[in-house]
Amino acid sequence: MSNLLLRRLFVWAVSIVLGLIVVVSTVIFVFPILIPAEAGKGLEDFGVLLTVLATIPASLIFVAWLDYFLDTKIHPE
Repeated sequence: MSNLLLRRLFVWAVSIVLGLIVVVSTVIFVFPILIPAEAGKGLEDFGVLLTVLATIPASLIFVAWLDYFLDTKIHPE
């Protein structure tokens, strides 16, 4: 495996993990502040599908920044 491929795999793996952390943290800590306590109980009400669908754009933000700093050329110039 080439060095560039390893860096790209690293960027995708780290981005997905960071995106998931951001989404789960938002659901657990921010939503209870914005939504009344009766309406939301956290991840149980948010659901798995919505968590996955919210993780995708959050991860892509991290992909863009890590691509820039690690020079993996995922995004064309």
